[in-house]
Amino acid sequence: MASDPMGFLPFHADEQAAQRLAGQRTGLAPIRPFMPDQHRAFFSLLPYLFTATPDAAGWPMASVLTGPPGFVGSPDPATLAIDALPRDGDPAGPGFAAGAGIGLLGIDLATRRRNRANGRIVARDRGLTVRIAQSFGNCPQYIQTRGVAAVAKEAGPVESLSGLDEAARDLIESADTFFVASRSRAELGDAGGFDMSHRGGRPGFVGARGDTLVIPDFRGNRFFNTLGNLLGDPRAGLLFVNFDTGELLQLQGTVAIDWHPGEAAPEGTERLWRVSVERAWRRPSVFPYRATFGSYAPSTFHTGVW
Repeated sequence: MASDPMGFLPFHADEQAAQRLAGQRTGLAPIRPFMPDQHRAFFSLLPYLFTATPDAAGWPMASVLTGPPGFVGSPDPATLAIDALPRDGDPAGPGFAAGAGIGLLGIDLATRRRNRANGRIVARDRGLTVRIAQSFGNCPQYIQTRGVAAVAKEAGPVESLSGLDEAARDLIESADTFFVASRSRAELGDAGGFDMSHRGGRPGFVGARGDTLVIPDFRGNRFFNTLGNLLGDPRAGLLFVNFDTGELLQLQGTVAIDWHPGEAAPEGTERLWRVSVERAWRRPSVFPYRATFGSYAPSTFHTGVW
């Protein structure tokens, strides 16, 4: 499909299928093949940038790049220049290679503003150059505000987990925020790609049952970017951040979506997705910021927990 006269890109086939399965029909979305000036300026204000990249087998990996505000620049509307590389030991690190697809999420936890950009890494040297294929803003739903301050603390060693241990489940079940990396199936070609998204709720909205996460899907922007991708390719990467300690928990797993959940589910649940965790990594003190909780998003008060 060609883009419409306003310059917006169409939803890809799996996003449209997800909309139909949800009983919702969304028309054109403000997804552009370039970044508006306000998005370009926004990225330059951020000290962190959440990422989705492939591993060696093509699985999505979720991670985060960090730097002083201004480490992300935009020399033109279709390019981001990122003056950072993944930190040593990041299991997602090898995926930040020239030619690889990438999904980017810029989010300001102080203001609940967020913008997404998806594209391809065209160069890697002391940083990354990303050519943008899709750019769009998201509403501030379910984003809890936080005041973020930089800290100087040495990161601990990376720990590869054979499954979710008690500490991992505690972090997951106490989280009010996590991030999910997904990708479209290869057959969609340039219509798809990698995507990085945010999910939020009250602490306890993500259930951890053994090595399976049970996640309610609340009413959102009706784009169905993430669930559309997971329809075509059920592999996902998840990232949980301990904002008090700087610990990161990175997961990979396969997703099954229940479009009409019959079991008791948290208030506000429209769908459920279950993530069977296959790989996990814990990285102590690696996120170089500490964040003080501010307030819940108004939309969060309309949701429940397990």
